Amino acid sequence: MKKIFTLLILLVSATAFSQTDSSKQESTGTLPDVTLKNVDGEDVNIADYGTNGKITIISFWATWCKPCIKELKNVNGLLDEWIEEYDVELVAVSVDDSRNAVKVKPTVNALNWDFDILLDPNGDLQRAMNVANPPVTFLIDQEGNIVYTHTGYVEGDEYELEDHIKELVK
Repeated sequence: MKKIFTLLILLVSATAFSQTDSSKQESTGTLPDVTLKNVDGEDVNIADYGTNGKITIISFWATWCKPCIKELKNVNGLLDEWIEEYDVELVAVSVDDSRNAVKVKPTVNALNWDFDILLDPNGDLQRAMNVANPPVTFLIDQEGNIVYTHTGYVEGDEYELEDHIKELVK
């Protein structure tokens, strides 16, 4: 009995150490066919971002999520350079529910964000892309493939994202 218990402990430990960091992972797949509204009330199909030949960053965020806003502020600070160097576009998908969705446009205006903002108040895209809690960032290559996913945010993650973008333009 003692040997079986010891063997079980060893197996569980080995499995735990062999797991990859779930906050950063390579991904596969393409964008789902889900239509959302932008902050001006216009319909936008998320799959269209995968067909325009650009590198696309899709960031799930919420007005109440401080790390989300910090990440988008920092990426926004680099965005003009990334657009010029890598032909990148940024799409921020708000997961605020319908009650909080009214805060999205004023937040975006106050922060002077000049990139596409989409609203997902019912969580349709969030479910389709398996997003549990923001912030979650997806990197889409020029052919529309999801090539990188990152969950959470700590200062400097935007430079790791840039490293992955650089790989796509080589």
